[in-house]
Amino acid sequence: MAKVTRIKAKDDDAPKRESDEPAITRKKVVVKDKKSDKIKREKIKKAEKAIGASKKNKEKKPFILFRPFVALFKYLHNSWLELRQVRWPNRKATWKMVLAVLIYTALFVVIISLLDLFFGWLFNLILG
Repeated sequence: MAKVTRIKAKDDDAPKRESDEPAITRKKVVVKDKKSDKIKREKIKKAEKAIGASKKNKEKKPFILFRPFVALFKYLHNSWLELRQVRWPNRKATWKMVLAVLIYTALFVVIISLLDLFFGWLFNLILG
């Protein structure tokens, strides 16, 4: 990265000098060199492609009768890895969520029951 020094004239905070020249402060500013970043990204991509190509060439395909079992094992292995990444709630958070579900369910039952009674009364009024 290239280091650039910015020079800035500053009148308000600097002490007044006898001469009329403004006070000058130096501030270091780091500027990213776009060319070097681009070159680094290209090198990383090339390295990743080389690693991916070498892995593909080294993988041996299993015998045709074992392929379903290999696929099942890979699926179970990947599922286990995903389950290990899950952030499970603690007991207090679990009970809060259970309580929220029960309250929502009870509220929904009340609303549906009231609608059922209303429409039953309305149809009996119209037909009866």
